[in-house]
Parts: sequence; structure tokens; C-alpha cells
Amino acid sequence: MNTRFPFVDWFRNSSPYINAHRGRTFVILIEGEAMANGRGEQLIQDLALLHTLGVRLVVIYGIRPQVDAALDAAGIVAERHAGRWVVDHAIMRCVERVAAEQRLWLEARLSLGLPNTPLHGVELTAVSGNLVMAKPLGVRGGIDFDHSGEVRRVRAAAIESLLDRGTLVVLPPLGFSSTGEVFDLDAAEVAQQAAVALKADKLILLGEADGLRDDSGALQRQLTPGDARPLGEAAAAGSELARHLAAACEAARHGVARTHLISWHDHDALLGELFTRDGVGTMITQHRYEQLRPAGLGDIAGLLELLRPLEERGMLVARSRERLEHEIDDYLVIERDGMIIGCAALHAFNDAAMAELACVAVHDDYRGGARGALLLAELERRARRDGIAALFALTTHTAHWFFEHGFGLADIESLPPLRREAYNYARKSKILVKSLN
Repeated sequence: MNTRFPFVDWFRNSSPYINAHRGRTFVILIEGEAMANGRGEQLIQDLALLHTLGVRLVVIYGIRPQVDAALDAAGIVAERHAGRWVVDHAIMRCVERVAAEQRLWLEARLSLGLPNTPLHGVELTAVSGNLVMAKPLGVRGGIDFDHSGEVRRVRAAAIESLLDRGTLVVLPPLGFSSTGEVFDLDAAEVAQQAAVALKADKLILLGEADGLRDDSGALQRQLTPGDARPLGEAAAAGSELARHLAAACEAARHGVARTHLISWHDHDALLGELFTRDGVGTMITQHRYEQLRPAGLGDIAGLLELLRPLEERGMLVARSRERLEHEIDDYLVIERDGMIIGCAALHAFNDAAMAELACVAVHDDYRGGARGALLLAELERRARRDGIAALFALTTHTAHWFFEHGFGLADIESLPPLRREAYNYARKSKILVKSLN
């Protein structure tokens, strides 16, 4: 149902996510390029909004372009190996100064109460500190990386204590050693290690690209770590793509459920990824958020909602809740992030070695993705396993789809006796049959 105000529909559709995200821990990396290109103010507003909705936030910020600019201004040429700076004392002084300046800028903006925005008056308490312990990279390939380091551990208990008090935690790409030294760290590694240590619900990486694309240029909405790892290994060492994919895959391997790759260029990316069903970027997850599975009684409400529009258009025969409950074991569903977007049923007539393919439905917003064919293939597999020799279907609107998938026209005598007796002559449904032999 449309409203006069489009945001009302969006708000209704986002409400399940608002509820689901409350009390969750999100680790968010904002690469330095975002701040260098003036995106900081908008991102701070979005962070404030997430905070008001009850999300526990840990924010890591990158400083690579700012340090590059500082080194150029000082006439210092940084040596790089395998995508990392070789950080000597002079470079480390630049890194420390830039990191401190960026942290102070962030904390100052978060302390303003966000004037001239819809979130005016919201108070955010942001805290940083010696929350990441580090160790030196040491000598690698004959190169002494000096003050370049890697994460040794994240002080998870201290961060959890801050989050429990409603504090937004800010982590610079710096780490501290037990001997009192400071090391330059990769911001993506800090984000990944923080997400793992905190058992975060999400790791969100804001970079240049709006996600990963296939060879045709189409955005890939979801990948497993196995899918993503070769892309990272093929990327240039030290590139943002290599760093982000390494962080995403490692986070997934250690139990972080979802990592999101989105672009800071898109002003709506952070909220669009978190509060819409399909998101706007690429998600790396061990578990598919769209899955084909047997239906259960808990799916009845979702099935009724999916089928109602098709029943109102006369494409499907109306099914009551009681009927669905009685036949639920016959159904397969496609679930996408908690929403039933497709279904089909297989009603067996064992005395005739036939089964009816019934109630094939895909949500209007998700057609064109071969989901109907996926449902059909799985039900055919199930039918063959159960010794069914042929499928039949009755349809008033979608005969051509069935033709494309191997069904042919048949007459009423082709139906099993029980189904023949229940045939509704008023609907004039076409009868289609497919042999499974």
C-alpha cells in the first residue's frame, strides 16, 4: 500500500531492522579518504542516529591520505614494501601527529550536539585510549619495518565496559606495546581484530568501492569467505580491496556473522545497508542470508503474506491458515533475511505415482532471479527420491513458465482420480504434466 509520504513506507519496512540492531555491537571502519573528501560530517550524523537507536558502536578511522600529505609537506619519502610503510622515527612522528589530529577532530564533532541537523541536542560520549596492544612487524624479507606493527590483542573487556555505559569507542590505527612503544597499524586489521575480540554482530568497512562486482559489472550482494578470498589474493598488495577482503574473510573465519563492504561516496550507504532488506553493498558471510529450505509452522504468517496478493489477482486458489498448517510438510520456502520471498508445494498422490506441483510463488520484488526454477528443481529431486514418476500442475496464468520447464498440456483424464474429482471447472485451469523418467 502506497502512502503520500514515501518515507513512511521506508520506515515501516525498516522497523524490523531497528528492533534487530538495538543492543548489537557494530565495528565500523571509516577509511581516511572519506574524511579527506569532506564526508566526515554526514557520517557523524549517521553514527549519532545509530547510537540513538541503541547500537553499540566501535569506530576505527584510517589516516593513510592524511599521512601521505603530511610526509609530502615535510619532504619525507616513505619506503613501502608489500603495501606497508617502513615507518622510521621521522615518519612515526607524522603518523602520531595526524592520528591525534584526526581523533581530536572526530571527538570535537561528536561533542557538538550536531547543530543544524535533525539530531540537534543528541549528546555522544566518545572515548579513545590504549585499547589496542601491538607488536612490531620486525624484519621481513630483509627489511626492518621499524615502527610498523601488527595487532597483538584488543582489550575487549575494557571496550565492553565502555560500551555498557553508552559510550562510543574510537580506535586510531595505532597500537601500544608493553614496553611503552607506539606502532603504526593497518586500520582494516584493527577493525577486524576488534570485531573478533568483541564478538561483534557486524563489521562494516567504508571504502572507495560500493562493493564487489562480477565480470559483467553487476554488484555481488553476498559472498562467502571462500568466494571472496581469491579476489583479495589477486588484488595488489596493500590496496584497499586486498586489506578489506582479508579483514572480512578473517573476521568471518573467527565468528563475525556479517561483514559489509560499502562506499563512503554514497551518502546513504551506511543506513541503506543496515535498514533495507537488500542493502546497497556486498556482504561477506559464512551463512547465506537467502536460503531454500523446508517450511515449518513458524513460516505460516510469511506464507499468507506472500500468497495474498496472488490470490487477490486470481493467480492462486486461496489457502486458509488451517490448510497451510495441515499441508506445511509439503512446502519449500525461500527465506531472505527473515522474509519468505518464495514457496512451492509438492502434494503426492502415491496411488498414481504422481505429485502436484502447487502454489509456486515468488514475491514481486524478487522475480527474475531464477528462484522459481530453483524451487522446481528441488521439488523434482524430492519427487524422484520418493518414487514419483510424473508431476502435474494446474494454472490459469503461468502456463508458458511451465512449458519452458518441460511441462506439456494434458487433459483431465491425466490427473489422479482424487485430483480429477476435485478439479474446479469454473476456474478452467490448464492441466500440465511433466514426466520424471
